[in-house]
Amino acid sequence: MEAPAPFDPWSPAFVADPYPAYAALREAGRVHWFEPTRQYLIPHHADVSALLRERRLGRTYQHRYTHEEFGRTAPPPEHEPFHTLNDHGMLDLEPPDHTRIRRLVSKAFTPRTVEQLRPYVEKLAGELVAGLVADGGGDLLTAVAEPLPVAVIAEMLGIPESDRPLLRPWSAAICGMYELNPPEETARAAVRASLEFTAYLRELIAERRRRPTATDLISGLIAAHDENDDRLTEQEMISTCVLLLNAGHEATVNSTANGWWALFRHPGQLAALRADHTLIPGAVEELMRYDTPLQLFERWVLDDIEIAGVTLPRGSEVALLFGSANHDPAVFPDPARLDLTRTDNPHISFSAGIHYCIGAPLARIELAASMRALLTQAPALRPAAEPSRKPNFVIRGLEGLPVEL
Repeated sequence: MEAPAPFDPWSPAFVADPYPAYAALREAGRVHWFEPTRQYLIPHHADVSALLRERRLGRTYQHRYTHEEFGRTAPPPEHEPFHTLNDHGMLDLEPPDHTRIRRLVSKAFTPRTVEQLRPYVEKLAGELVAGLVADGGGDLLTAVAEPLPVAVIAEMLGIPESDRPLLRPWSAAICGMYELNPPEETARAAVRASLEFTAYLRELIAERRRRPTATDLISGLIAAHDENDDRLTEQEMISTCVLLLNAGHEATVNSTANGWWALFRHPGQLAALRADHTLIPGAVEELMRYDTPLQLFERWVLDDIEIAGVTLPRGSEVALLFGSANHDPAVFPDPARLDLTRTDNPHISFSAGIHYCIGAPLARIELAASMRALLTQAPALRPAAEPSRKPNFVIRGLEGLPVEL
């Protein structure tokens, strides 16, 4: 059951290309114990997909057990600001709290609301790409990939433009805690960002209570209620806004950069895309599958469960390997091949089950808009240098992507 040696999430070689190690994991079995993080690794698509829907697993256990009852150690008190912020977002809650919060958020985050953003997204993508072209090239990550989704989610939330430069650093610091065994320095940065972000949003929410608008999401969250007049608490609202910002741009930023780097390394596929823009929707899906922005998602075992004859006991943790599942040959023929015309593409980059990404429709609009703008305005775009990859494993992305025209 021990994970094969190639699985080493702190190795630069592994982080650069984890997919061969995933193949070794899948070949070796359906479940593997990984001692450094004390987790069970799940590498196959069928198992990952099923376990995302399995109610004997949960993102939290505190709705049923204390830390002591579950055999876990409570987080250090000095980390409390991060956990207060993180644990009240719907991504880290289970029913009934998750059901209530997602239902209320959905009232303010409707398909109509998202679709109304399309003209803004497409206009902004065009302007950002025009700036890159006017400069004769630059860093695709900082010029297009980052500012587009940050501006869109900030626009949705109603965050003033002057404050938006604060968002990305806060988000990056908080997301550092989602890596495996984060060091204390990362925890301190996440706590600091959690305190600052919470204080900022508390003031903004108070302002929206005094002067609500008809369009911003924070005003919508304040007004949202159900038939029992249940409403989001202030902490739930703060945690929801942070979750929407973090989840609403981290995956899109990394999908954009990872995707274009994959296209540059597959000139035949890029040429086909340049020749036929109707391939864009399928290309967005295939690029998210090919180099998955979120490689791993964790779940707690709430009740004993058996996988392939192995009992995973209550109190243990599983690591669902999205990147491996998206390269499983049992589901994706020739998974190491980038194929923008792939039609049967049930990738799980947006998760599944009750925690399926509420922002997936918006992410698809953003990814398609930036791709179309780049194909149209910079048809001869090419890499100017080999990019360096971030050292992170769980959230997979590039440090930058230098390009020229």
